[in-house]
Amino acid sequence: MVRLTLLFFLAVATFGVHAEMVVPSPPQLAAKAYLLVDAASGKVLVEHNADMVLPPASLTKMMTAYLLAEEVQGGRLNESDIVTISENAWSQNPLFNGSSLMWIQPGMDVSIEDLQRGIIISSGNDATLAVAEHIAGSEAVFAEMMNTTAQKLGMTSTYYVNSHGLPDPDHVTTARDLAILAKAMIIDHPKQYEIYKEPEYTYNNIRQYNRNTLILEDASVDGLKTGYTQEAGYCLVASAERNGMRLVSVVMGTSSTKARKNDTRSLLNYGFRFYETVTAFAPMTELERPRIWKGTQDYVSVGLLEEAILTLPRGKQDKLVTQVVVNEPLEAPLAVGVRVGTVTISLDGETVLEQPLVALESVAPGGVFARMWDTVLMWFAGLFGA
Repeated sequence: MVRLTLLFFLAVATFGVHAEMVVPSPPQLAAKAYLLVDAASGKVLVEHNADMVLPPASLTKMMTAYLLAEEVQGGRLNESDIVTISENAWSQNPLFNGSSLMWIQPGMDVSIEDLQRGIIISSGNDATLAVAEHIAGSEAVFAEMMNTTAQKLGMTSTYYVNSHGLPDPDHVTTARDLAILAKAMIIDHPKQYEIYKEPEYTYNNIRQYNRNTLILEDASVDGLKTGYTQEAGYCLVASAERNGMRLVSVVMGTSSTKARKNDTRSLLNYGFRFYETVTAFAPMTELERPRIWKGTQDYVSVGLLEEAILTLPRGKQDKLVTQVVVNEPLEAPLAVGVRVGTVTISLDGETVLEQPLVALESVAPGGVFARMWDTVLMWFAGLFGA
């Protein structure tokens, strides 16, 4: 039963209303695949071949860094822990010939903190393999951990064979999966995510610069990772925050470092220019107090336990329409969080959010007489359609 239909107005800082803006078509890029998503709401703003399976190159290291952050957060590693470098992780390993390196040598004792920066900033394949061996004993076992974590995060089209991203026909991902991983890193490990915006890193007297040069050209960009192999082309996963709105972009398979940077900039500027993130409802927002029967009270607070976040075209927030449907009759006992209906928010006739309407307070069953009396009242209410 529809209990409430209301126009939902969102206030702006100036106590005015943004002028409505026409959203143009998104930029058309030459990249094989690309995606732009609002990190808070999950709303996809631009996509092209977002589910195309492609080689990730060094974007693989985002997962290695995520697993390393998970180990530190779980207390299984400390950043001060020392790793003794193996022959496999030697920078002169023929496997790494011509690739990005931290320049570590067999027998060296290197801290987890240094290796972490060697992975994220220097994009060192040697540092990546050293961490994989230290965490899992072998890279093969570490790859299993990577795949398990990918599935847990919802990266359904990703499969890892190694920790660094050097070519293998079975080592694949998609732009959509990479956006999921980027958001997980930002949300789950904010301290480690801070490293992604560091412009340079010096180890063993060798200074190396962050290959994501957008962090120097645009103050709002604070991550994430570049990648390149001949098979993958030039790739870049980036994130930026402006005025409280965070976007994640993924660009895969471009022709040059300049192309991946310019394509990323085009996506981010488009998203920030024409869209905004708004909080439709704060956590624990009461939307109605419907009748509840057979309880210790006659009415119950219902609404949303968590905040409702939307990504909207700029200037459209005053056109939102909220509809609350309560599944009546409600009867005690009722616990907090139990679904009692549906909340739907629409814009120009299109649903932009649908969430369960839940009880915001618990209601205990009433006494025997109260329950009997409410049973009679419910019967009459049903009989006369009240």
